[in-house]
Amino acid sequence: MPLPEAVRSALVGGVPAVQLREKDLSVQELLALAGELRGITKEFKARLFINDRVDVAVAVDADGVHLGQMSMPVSAVRKIVGPDMLIGVSTHNLYEAQDAEAGGADFITIGPIFATPKKMRYGAPTRTDIVRVVKEHIKIPVFGLGGIKRDTISQVMQAGADGIAMISEIFAAHDIRKASRDTLDALQHT
Repeated sequence: MPLPEAVRSALVGGVPAVQLREKDLSVQELLALAGELRGITKEFKARLFINDRVDVAVAVDADGVHLGQMSMPVSAVRKIVGPDMLIGVSTHNLYEAQDAEAGGADFITIGPIFATPKKMRYGAPTRTDIVRVVKEHIKIPVFGLGGIKRDTISQVMQAGADGIAMISEIFAAHDIRKASRDTLDALQHT
């Protein structure tokens, strides 16, 4: 299924935000896809975040940009995007989380919480303990990610996460709309 159609299905299912993470596209292809997703997310009053590409985020009037550890520093991104665009940072430990907050990030993701092939390069899963530790030391919102499934959402939320981020549990599902609804239902019952 083409990504815009998959995103539309997820939004119909209630997903409140989407992050565009396509790293293998040319700038022109990424910009076109981001523009299409911006139109879809606006239709559903959902947020759109662009992974790492500050220029593309600004060009399509995205709600935010999400940075990795090797990305431009938050303080430099803030000068480009201004005070209204949200800036998130991927973190993997307490030090990175504190650094992101000190740099001016609006929120962080922390993980991988559970084992997932896409996050193996970041080391062993942190489990939910990292969420507790990070929440004790920073004030900005913390979103757990990495291998989270519907049946583990409650563990992540009970550890203190402000929310979760997931890809495969929704986008690898046969029925993306239903998977989105089921995931949101699980989230609301934590």
